[in-house]
Amino acid sequence: MHTSNSVNIAVLGAGSWGIALANHCSNVGHNVALWEFDAAAAEKLAKDRRRPEVLKDAVIEASIEITSDLQKAVSGADTILLVVPSHVARGVIKNLGRSKTRDDVVLVNCAKGIEIDTLSRISQVVEQELGADVARRYTVLSGPSHAEEVARGIPTAVVVASQDEFVARFVQQSLNGMNFRIYRSRDVVGVELGGSLKNVIAIAAGICDGAGFGDNTKAALQPRGLAEISRLGRQLGADQMTFAGLSGMGDLIVTCMSRHSRNRYLGEEIGKGRTLDDILDAMTMVAEGVRTSQAVVKLAEMHNVEMPICSQVYQVLFEDKNPKLALQELLTREVKPEFWR
Repeated sequence: MHTSNSVNIAVLGAGSWGIALANHCSNVGHNVALWEFDAAAAEKLAKDRRRPEVLKDAVIEASIEITSDLQKAVSGADTILLVVPSHVARGVIKNLGRSKTRDDVVLVNCAKGIEIDTLSRISQVVEQELGADVARRYTVLSGPSHAEEVARGIPTAVVVASQDEFVARFVQQSLNGMNFRIYRSRDVVGVELGGSLKNVIAIAAGICDGAGFGDNTKAALQPRGLAEISRLGRQLGADQMTFAGLSGMGDLIVTCMSRHSRNRYLGEEIGKGRTLDDILDAMTMVAEGVRTSQAVVKLAEMHNVEMPICSQVYQVLFEDKNPKLALQELLTREVKPEFWR
């Protein structure tokens, strides 16, 4: 990988977060290619330089090359940002394996989710599809970072985690910017889990809003949700302190509270009485928490971890449980110490 100030970056995925990150990378002085899988959409995006249905006011920088040709996008890239939904990540990663890339290319996952069928985190998918060498350089970027605000230059802080300290420093230094501060970590498991599981708790927060519960309810929900995430994280080998940081509590706060949060919005509509299918049909962007709720229930059962909030969210989404009954069952559980294993 290059260590000069300017590097070649391929951003895979031209949704709201992909566009925001591509613009950010261009603004800090890098050469950027933005990949959109649909050829017609890529052509339109290259012509219009905007995608208002996912990111209302953002204009894609003129220097950014937009293409639907994956090989063209990644050829010569020092860093590849993977910014696609978790349910399509394996397919894109497989195609990366068939593409010609630099031997020392760094793959940075910027999406948040767990593969339902395999219960694999994206780092595990990368190792399965691309091998141990690429997995050692794998980095995950996570934290409280709504694309709508990053695109507008609103001050934001995130964390990057890699098992290789040199790689983590390289990504930190190359992507850090005036309004986009990056911290680093070695806890890949914790950062991946924090970014993924908070979406399920955000759906619960939205249900609270839609059902007419108050600030007290949401304020109780967040630390109790974090306790669940921490319990599962400990079983999977994460560092507990990670969940007190940007990819844990930080991301949880913004996703549970923000008007930009797709997961909170989906929960709010559920709380108002709409069906999941109706809400998803009307949404233009992915609410990762829906699929993640399916994965987390399986993981909790597999590792014998009690995750009552996540379990109730799953039941509301997929078993037509009444949200008010779900809350009642949470409140009438056996009383416990606040901190327990």
